[in-house]
Amino acid sequence: MPNRSTDALFQLIKSLEKSEKRNFKLYVNRNSSTEDLKTVQLFDALDKMENYDEPLLLKKNPEIRKQQLSNIKASLYRQILSSLRLIKDADNIDIQLNELMGFARILYNKGLYLQSLKTLEKLKEIASEHNQVTFMQQALFFEKKIEMLHITRSMQDRAEKLTEQADYVNKRLNIISQLSDLSLLLYSWYIKNGHARNEKDEEEVDKFFERHLVNIDGENITGFYGRLYWYQSNCWKGFIKQNFLQYYRYTQKWFDLFEYNKKMIPVESIYYLKAMHNLLSAHFALGNRGKFAEVLKALEEFSETKEVVQNANTKIQTFIYLYTAKINKHFMEGTFTEGLYLVQEIEDRIEEYELQIDRHRILVLYYKIACLYFGSGDNEKAIDYLNKIIHWKVDLRTDLQCYARLLHLIAHYELGNFDLLEYLTKSVYRFMAKMENLSLVEEEMFKFLRSAFQLSPKEIKPAFEKLLDKLKHQENNRFETRAFQYLDVISWLESKIQGRQVQDIIREKYLDRKKTSC
Repeated sequence: MPNRSTDALFQLIKSLEKSEKRNFKLYVNRNSSTEDLKTVQLFDALDKMENYDEPLLLKKNPEIRKQQLSNIKASLYRQILSSLRLIKDADNIDIQLNELMGFARILYNKGLYLQSLKTLEKLKEIASEHNQVTFMQQALFFEKKIEMLHITRSMQDRAEKLTEQADYVNKRLNIISQLSDLSLLLYSWYIKNGHARNEKDEEEVDKFFERHLVNIDGENITGFYGRLYWYQSNCWKGFIKQNFLQYYRYTQKWFDLFEYNKKMIPVESIYYLKAMHNLLSAHFALGNRGKFAEVLKALEEFSETKEVVQNANTKIQTFIYLYTAKINKHFMEGTFTEGLYLVQEIEDRIEEYELQIDRHRILVLYYKIACLYFGSGDNEKAIDYLNKIIHWKVDLRTDLQCYARLLHLIAHYELGNFDLLEYLTKSVYRFMAKMENLSLVEEEMFKFLRSAFQLSPKEIKPAFEKLLDKLKHQENNRFETRAFQYLDVISWLESKIQGRQVQDIIREKYLDRKKTSC
């Protein structure tokens, strides 16, 4: 598992680019004092460390006493942030608007009220143009303060116009707040639980959705952020319920929102990336081969833009989404062996970004890598990556944990580790017993694997055929969709019956669909 230091200063230093480290040194030299010498010494010491180790740090730097360390670290943390703040990003709207707000306060404190109001007016224009409603609210609050405390005579009907603007902005913020809360809560529900497993879960999601919409007509929402969070909320709802048509419709609307508002792409690059990621996932779930390729090309092109290249956070998210899509493309086309070149690239990036990538993303990438190896016939490598998931103690995605264990059993079955299978099935049974309402596919697969190693060679093929017949009847059951998304058990069973590799079966299906669509 990736090493994850929890020391905030260490993480900040490790996230710095070379140019940012150089800028920090210049900043300290310009503002140097005796105390700063120790902060620079601490900076250099932490920069050289692979992992944060406080006793080793103090041992190698005896000039820094343990009693001083906390204060020096706090000072260094502030200085790094201050130096980063000086590297102005001319395209960053937040920085521009914060700067204007700072200028307005400076002018106000100098008693230049009209100049302050003029700056606030400019701030509101830029904020409105880029849909930054919270900045508009701040500017209006400051304007009202100036008008209440000073006789500016800036214009007639000033009070009425300010209150009208404030009322409009507050209504927009109320809608945005409700919908962003709903989007976040639904996404959190999915991260913890995965997809709805039955009608009870589905009903719970519907009630949850309606409960968080108070006096909001979603389809008539105006404003960029209101529509963004409305589309997101419906996207998560469709995805959780495995209603992939709804999921596709709203991810397409989410993506189109940015295409119709190009100026918002640099402002909200992460949301634009996430729109492409979910649109790719929707096309993957629905088997839309052509559309998937189109969006993947758009994502690859966007990965080369300055919005990605010059922003560490965007760069990391692009890596996750781009490589997830690349692996899914190999899954769709049945080219598992060809896709193995991606594994080392992913491992290198995970190591590079280990302090920033969240555990959930790493779990998903490990599962996809395991599936690549399994599909290519390398069951031992598949087991290595599945063990990373199984033995990583996290309370995320019980569905992913479940399928990791099922695939783990299948891989051991393929290797003929029948003595180990008996022990593993008991372990998996204990895990699954904690999960409520296992899907029929999960139950049938587990039941089969518990007894398969006891069957004779003559009995095994009919057992495969019987299980295949059972599971094929569940392919159109919406509550079983998840099972076939995570593990193409149908193709695996067909490969066992026909005595062929699973990737050859999937490749053949892909080529048949391709011929039909031409």
